[in-house]
Amino acid sequence: MNAPTAAPITQDLLTIPRKLPETGRVNIIGLTRDQLHDALIEAGTPERQARMRVGQIWQWVYHWGVRDFALMTNLAKDYRALLAGKFEIAVPEIVTRQVSADGTRKYLLRIAGGHEVETVYIPEEGRGTLCISSQVGCTLTCSFCHTGTQKLVRNLTAGEIVGQVMVARDDLDEWPQPGAPKDETRLVSNVVLMGMGEPLYNFENVRDAMKVVMDGEGISLSRRRITLSTSGIVPEIARTAEEIGCLLAVSFHATTDDVRNRLVPVNRKWNIEVLLNALREYPRLSNSERITFEYVMLDGVNDSDDDARRLVKLIRGIPAKVNLIPFNEWPGSPYRRSSWDRIEAFADIVHKAGYASPIRTPRGEDIMAACGQLKSATERGRKSAAQIAAEAGAGA
Repeated sequence: MNAPTAAPITQDLLTIPRKLPETGRVNIIGLTRDQLHDALIEAGTPERQARMRVGQIWQWVYHWGVRDFALMTNLAKDYRALLAGKFEIAVPEIVTRQVSADGTRKYLLRIAGGHEVETVYIPEEGRGTLCISSQVGCTLTCSFCHTGTQKLVRNLTAGEIVGQVMVARDDLDEWPQPGAPKDETRLVSNVVLMGMGEPLYNFENVRDAMKVVMDGEGISLSRRRITLSTSGIVPEIARTAEEIGCLLAVSFHATTDDVRNRLVPVNRKWNIEVLLNALREYPRLSNSERITFEYVMLDGVNDSDDDARRLVKLIRGIPAKVNLIPFNEWPGSPYRRSSWDRIEAFADIVHKAGYASPIRTPRGEDIMAACGQLKSATERGRKSAAQIAAEAGAGA
């Protein structure tokens, strides 16, 4: 095992793009209802009309998916012109779109300042899960995660987070058509904040984005259809329960502090005991059914029978399930995926202790869209052969 490298464990960047758009107009995407209400009044909407205008605009943008104020036909022409002069409806730009053999779609998206993030859509029988990013890069440098090898550039705005959902719905042609029979099928039925970044280091923007996504008059995803994944930013866990109320997943991955310190460096700040104490309160505060413990299976590191027994002892009393994730290998990784027999033996111990222990089927590996792989292939593709060789030599 390589010695643990020093890693930042606290957020230290401002939540602003390096270069703001120069249109001078306010992007409606990502504004909460209250924020949109205030912005409309500031732009000249009479205060007595503002609440009604919020509802009208909200439905056009988030129910019908309209991006042009001129198409908002229940608004007067002069008011549409006012909106077009003061506001825009902007979502991230698709740079590349890849489709895996298993139907997984991966989008490389360009946002303000020319930065790029990736979003992944995973179709399954009876549901479709969209994995969205909350930061450009990541500050946590979890040693098994290739996404974590990229430097943190900045937090995403609420609009850039909501925009990922809207881009996917565009691509899937999921917006309803006026006059067409109502279709209850949801292609994007679930959202998971498991893409690039640590969502709880960007709490306010994630919270506001999820308010938009959960609003019943727009995209209308239930809070039980949204899962936020954190590495264990303990001070924000109670806030997540109270201010978002979505389901919670925790990147756990180890049963001792020694191992978790190496795999998930934030454990040095909030160790397993402190983290579990915070998690025990989450179901009550959020009215959630259970917490998901994510556990990547690393050969000879965290996959023994003793690890499985320690895990069930640690989480005893917490309504939970354990997602076992076969490690998604990447060039230069210091780890290997546990054997299937070892993963099944681990799962059996957890299951017999009374916890669901599904083994996640790797999806999108052929397009580097699986867990821990986001943006890595894109970054690697832009490096010179000399850079790649130098990195391989340094990691040997």
